[in-house]
Amino acid sequence: MSLIRTHMRLGSMLLAVLATSGLCSAQNTPPAAPNGAPVFTGINHLAADAKADKAARTLAPYFASAKTATAKPDADGFIRRWLLLEPINKPNPSNAVFTGTYVRDALGHEAYPGQFATLPRDGQVVQVGNQSLAWHALDANRFDVKLFRLAYGLNKQTYGVIFWAVTVIDSPREMKNVRLAVGSNSASMWKLNGEEAASLFDDRRMVMDDVVSKPLTLKQGRNVLWGAVINGPGLSDFCVRFVDNQGQPIKDITVSAQ
Repeated sequence: MSLIRTHMRLGSMLLAVLATSGLCSAQNTPPAAPNGAPVFTGINHLAADAKADKAARTLAPYFASAKTATAKPDADGFIRRWLLLEPINKPNPSNAVFTGTYVRDALGHEAYPGQFATLPRDGQVVQVGNQSLAWHALDANRFDVKLFRLAYGLNKQTYGVIFWAVTVIDSPREMKNVRLAVGSNSASMWKLNGEEAASLFDDRRMVMDDVVSKPLTLKQGRNVLWGAVINGPGLSDFCVRFVDNQGQPIKDITVSAQ
């Protein structure tokens, strides 16, 4: 009996080892990526996916080309029309570095000479360091602008990046005491008519109206809103709208990329 019990005990131990090994293997297996997107499995490491690498990439269903001259905010006031610059290489293995000082140093100046002097054009190529990057006039198909999907759809790098965005807000009248409400993943800075309006520091997820600016003024006619988002590992996106003093969305404005 003791010999049988010994064999049974050894068999149980073997099964436990195999189960533990299988569990560890399952835990170390990268999660499936939606729509063939690359999988982030650690600092600066992407799991190889030969099928995804060969697949044709597209901005759909996250973006559509801006076809009309102007657009309106959506039903909740979110601005969906933007000129978006292809991602600038800015290696960061962690988002923990995104202090106010770091973000201001990275985003508080022009990415290339003359950036703020004139509005970029759809398809315009600019030189940022050793990168030649194009601007794209796009309408986001969701309230949040999926920058990771922009980069992936254009076959550009998706992690360790800075994205620049700009749009033109046309106001039918002067609007005082409006506020810019922003959410971003990860840190970001926003300027309205050349003045800093909102800043989001530290490692953060995109949350609607995460930061609401001090009272601002929308001039009658043309107003230019610039934004920049920086991220290391992880997804990148943002959402922006103007709200009044009661937090209600401002929707009687028009938006354009020219």
